[in-house]
Amino acid sequence: MLWLCSSSTRMGGRLLNLLIIGASALFAYANAGGETLVLLDNLAIKETHSMFFKSLQERGYTLTFKSADDAGLVLSKYGEFLYKHLIIFAPSVEEFGGSLSVESITEFIDGGGNVLVAGSSSSGDVLRELASEVGFEMDEEGASVIDHLNYDVNDQGKHTLIVAEPANLIEAPTITGPVKDLPPLLFQGTGLVADRENPLVLPILHASSSAYSYSPDQQLREYPHAVGRNTLLIAALQARNNARVIFSGSLYFFSDEAFTSPVQKATGGQRFSVSGNKQVALALSSWVFRESGVLRVRSVSHHREGERSPPPAYTIMDNVVYTIEIEKLQDGRWVPFDADDVQLEFVRIDPFVRTTLKRGTGGRYEARFRIPDVYGVFQFKVDYNRIGWTHLFSTTQVSVRPLQHTEYERFIPSAYPYYFSAFSMMGGVFLFSIVFLHYREDTKTKAE
Repeated sequence: MLWLCSSSTRMGGRLLNLLIIGASALFAYANAGGETLVLLDNLAIKETHSMFFKSLQERGYTLTFKSADDAGLVLSKYGEFLYKHLIIFAPSVEEFGGSLSVESITEFIDGGGNVLVAGSSSSGDVLRELASEVGFEMDEEGASVIDHLNYDVNDQGKHTLIVAEPANLIEAPTITGPVKDLPPLLFQGTGLVADRENPLVLPILHASSSAYSYSPDQQLREYPHAVGRNTLLIAALQARNNARVIFSGSLYFFSDEAFTSPVQKATGGQRFSVSGNKQVALALSSWVFRESGVLRVRSVSHHREGERSPPPAYTIMDNVVYTIEIEKLQDGRWVPFDADDVQLEFVRIDPFVRTTLKRGTGGRYEARFRIPDVYGVFQFKVDYNRIGWTHLFSTTQVSVRPLQHTEYERFIPSAYPYYFSAFSMMGGVFLFSIVFLHYREDTKTKAE
């Protein structure tokens, strides 16, 4: 009977562990991917870009394919967005259907939604308007990126199937993935120009110095829209609410043909059996849909040295210990974040203390410092903003009071001159009194 009870207990414990593991896996799956609306020019794109869409579905995304001019398109209902992400692979659309518009897409981004857009040399006005709303400028319809020195051997003679070197990618592995030993990329489409005054825009992939954006069927009569390295092939935007947008000038970049085609420059050089498009495209989709490059604060604590809990108020010149735990999203799980450039500021109106946090284990960062001899309302502030990562911002407000009358030192070193002058004056008066009294006694004796 005892054996049966212990056996049932063990089985119950195992069942409970299995239920916990299953619930955790289900929760992770529920948070992975999400509802995604895919807008296409035609259903043929679903087949020509099947490898890209299949990779998204394998990562937990629920894709809803619709025509870009479908009369039933809607992004939100009753004030709630129906999708977490939006993919627009419809470069030739002239006007979105239903209630979808450039304004509704910008509202979707303002609400935290992520958008992936791929254009082409035949992009319509609505895509150019959307590009301008997020900080990019797309060349006019019919224009393509042309490079007479860096085009592929399979080019059709217009030098628009260009070969982009991995060195032209932004130095942010969080966005593009590792670029070491990455084959060259194939690109065929129009060029972009970024708004340099917009600090939120990221140039993901730029063209070579010999490239320019112009119509390949027209004679070059005016200065091109974009020239050289200023010609962006792929650009991104991370909004202040951490919503992400990627705008590619090439729908071909995400196609099965680009994923599987060999690469070799027509002017000579090494031949690669397959391009690096697939690796970069999957990395970009992982970043734009916030599978990677996401940070969060797990916990924050602060206290005086030698104590464990925060006081109601600090006192000037206290020694303080501040600790923050930071995690990053990796493969659907939160793991410790490791970096050496996380800083802490102790701010009233301006920072009074700025120090680099020391990295510990398990994503813990710690700073020890002395509160300045200034009282008021302060904040512990961590403002971490790096390319490819979500903006990490954490503030904790504390009060700093002056010393109480019982907490001052009995003798202040800076007042030693005043102490000396007071006691020297007392000693001088004492000596003067003795001399004066003695002098009067001597005078009386002589008079007698």
